[in-house]
Amino acid sequence: MNRTVYFNSPFLLGFEHLERLLERTAKSAGDGYPPYNIEQSSDDALRITLAVAGFAPDELAVTVEGRQLMIRGKQCEANGKTFLHRGIAARQFQRAFVLAEGIEVTGAELQNGLLSIELARPAADSVVRTIAIQTPAGVDRK
Repeated sequence: MNRTVYFNSPFLLGFEHLERLLERTAKSAGDGYPPYNIEQSSDDALRITLAVAGFAPDELAVTVEGRQLMIRGKQCEANGKTFLHRGIAARQFQRAFVLAEGIEVTGAELQNGLLSIELARPAADSVVRTIAIQTPAGVDRK
């Protein structure tokens, strides 16, 4: 297996965690269940909507683990039912989204088989800091 190194430049210091995030998202990109949309609902807000038809609220879990939004679903088994055909997916799933620094989950709602998760992205303040340059004692500055 070849491993591509994205952040091997000497000018990109401390970005190793981004490389790990890219690897982790590439592994989970192949699973298309459940389908989802990501929309920008305003300048500072996003909404993720997942199609979770057939799931009850107590069969879904939305958690934030570190900087990762995790959505999990597990349906209860249909005890005593005999299916002649089972075309409606009743499988468990796990969908993960990596959140940028500062993005917060503000709520979740299940309506008509769609799970909507609201995210807020507050505007970042631009801060410029001046770093004082120290000189050893006894050295004259000109």
